Amino acid sequence: MARGKVSAEYLLRGLLGENDNSGGGGWRLPRRKPSTPPVIRVVDRVVTDVLDLRAVEVPYVLEFERCQFESAPDVRQANLAGISFSDCDLPGLEARNLSSSNDVSLLGCRVSDLVDLTDAEIAGSLLLRDSRFSVPGGLCVHGDRLTVAGALLGFGIQTEGEIRLAGSRIGGNVNLGSAVMQNPDGFTLNGNGMQVGGNLLGAFTSHGIVFLSNARISSTLSLSRAMLSRGSDFKDTTDPHDDPSATLVLDRVDVSGDLELDRGFTSAGTVRAVNARIGGTLSLADAVLDAVSPPAVGTDPTGSGRALHVDGAEIGGDVVGRGVVIKGQLRMVDTHVRGSITIERATVDNPAADAVLANRSQVGSNFVVRESDISGGLELRGITVGANLDLRGSRLTKPGRYRHQPREKPSLDIGGATIGRDLICARGEKEFVAHGGVRCRRATIGRMANFNGAVLGYKLDSHALNAMGMQVQELMLNVVSPPKGLVTLRQARCTSLDDNENFWNSTGFIDLDDFRYDSLAYPIDLRDDAQVQQRLRWLRHAMRRSYRPRPYDQFAEMLNASGNEEHASTVLIEKQRLRYRAVAEGMKFLGPLVLLWSFLQRSMVGYGYRPARALGWLITAWVVGSMWFQFKGPLVEINADDHLPWNAWLYTIDLVVPIVDFGNKNRWQTPGASQWIASGLIVTGWILATTVAAGLTRMLKR
Repeated sequence: MARGKVSAEYLLRGLLGENDNSGGGGWRLPRRKPSTPPVIRVVDRVVTDVLDLRAVEVPYVLEFERCQFESAPDVRQANLAGISFSDCDLPGLEARNLSSSNDVSLLGCRVSDLVDLTDAEIAGSLLLRDSRFSVPGGLCVHGDRLTVAGALLGFGIQTEGEIRLAGSRIGGNVNLGSAVMQNPDGFTLNGNGMQVGGNLLGAFTSHGIVFLSNARISSTLSLSRAMLSRGSDFKDTTDPHDDPSATLVLDRVDVSGDLELDRGFTSAGTVRAVNARIGGTLSLADAVLDAVSPPAVGTDPTGSGRALHVDGAEIGGDVVGRGVVIKGQLRMVDTHVRGSITIERATVDNPAADAVLANRSQVGSNFVVRESDISGGLELRGITVGANLDLRGSRLTKPGRYRHQPREKPSLDIGGATIGRDLICARGEKEFVAHGGVRCRRATIGRMANFNGAVLGYKLDSHALNAMGMQVQELMLNVVSPPKGLVTLRQARCTSLDDNENFWNSTGFIDLDDFRYDSLAYPIDLRDDAQVQQRLRWLRHAMRRSYRPRPYDQFAEMLNASGNEEHASTVLIEKQRLRYRAVAEGMKFLGPLVLLWSFLQRSMVGYGYRPARALGWLITAWVVGSMWFQFKGPLVEINADDHLPWNAWLYTIDLVVPIVDFGNKNRWQTPGASQWIASGLIVTGWILATTVAAGLTRMLKR
């Protein structure tokens, strides 16, 4: 359709009502019917020259439809009733300090230069729907300190360049749904410090950086289904906390409602929300976050880079990450979440580095990483969880490495953590797997640490489980296979221990020094000798035949406390046996004698823990001695005047039983071998009788 030409000066004169009495060109623009609002429309025109309404007060709403402007209209400092451009071609718009009583609209327009709305005040809404702004590499919309009483509606817009709304104040919603914004090496949207009275909605496509630092959103910030990416021109930095590949920057943002980065949200670069405040829920459900780490940029060993960086954030609701796919690191150090963190059926891929880094964070309720595949480590040192830390059915592989050490990090590190209820590293729909092992050193767990159905470790020279100093009520160690690597339970404390043979068959040494447990989940029956012997075999295997007294003392104390004193003695006898064996191994030449002495003590008196054996040996000595003296016949009396009848049995018991004198011992001569037999019986009697007396004393005390 051909467009007629009209000069801007002609339009201006008609608009302002300047009549030329000579008839030489004073033409007033047509107005609508008097019963309708004062609206002036210009349709299908090519406007030549500059439409200059600078500092002019126009009481009309100006509508331009399907017009082509040769120069950018100038409405700086103008006071308009409203202005609308629909399906127009504009080489820009000069509207700095514009004051509009109604909407300002650019609907379906094509703008080839800057739209300058700096310090403008719009009493209605700013409508940019379906327009195209093209200023590659520069500013296409400049709205610093822009004030809009209504909404900013930009759905369907296409931009090449930067939309800058720093410090702007929007009374209603900001909607950029279906927008396509291009500025690969700069900001596509710069809303630093902007204030939005309603929601900020953005299911847009952005190739560049969306920068919303210090923004204040009074309701929801929703970027559901948004697709973010950026160019490859990354700045070099030595700041380990910088994210050169960031696509979305929400540092210090204040969102009163929810922050929605879900339902198909994708980011090929880092999403930053450092020190952000979110009043509601942070939703990452079904999102795809790819760090796209630039090579040789930064000094922080984050593996593939940070995909989500929310250090120091305060989240008033939950963090929901069901089905999220993260390629890189999820970093949330010193983050405070008043609700729960739920990451279910998720994939976090950051091999040989920290997949999730959440040191010193606080979670008011549950921290759930359930049925997920994690390539990399979970470092949660010093974390505080109000209820459960639940990793049921998750698979943790390819752990990271320490920065200054050649050793691998554990797959799960909760050293110094405080967990209000349960630590669950157990089987869910599938086994819980931690190739790098679990480190819960000095952790405090309110109720239960559950490792039932777990697979711990994959290398013989690593730590499968390091629970040094852990404190918990119930410790459940029914692992599905023997831990591969070292196991440390030194100084750990638990009320109830539930374990199985697989755990004690660990391929590495199990450090049990000062490991204390008050009871077993399934107590040992007083008649179940086989289970005690089985547990002793487990202890011997766990400590690789080395002598460690404390585990045996603890086992015996636990049995004594449950009233199972007989089995406690069995444990202490085994402890002494191993003690003498260790002493013998340290004394090369005297070792056999030490072992012989150990055998005699064990067989005769059970190292003093079996006084009944001493009584048996005492009776045996009495019987054998009596038979000897009976065989030898009557002994010769020492005093011929004595006429005591000879009784071999009474004479022998007088030798064997010390202190008590039955009047036989000192009245008969013992020549030859009988003298040695008598002396041996006296010594044996003292040793055995003393042991029996000690045992009886303990019984009386009990």
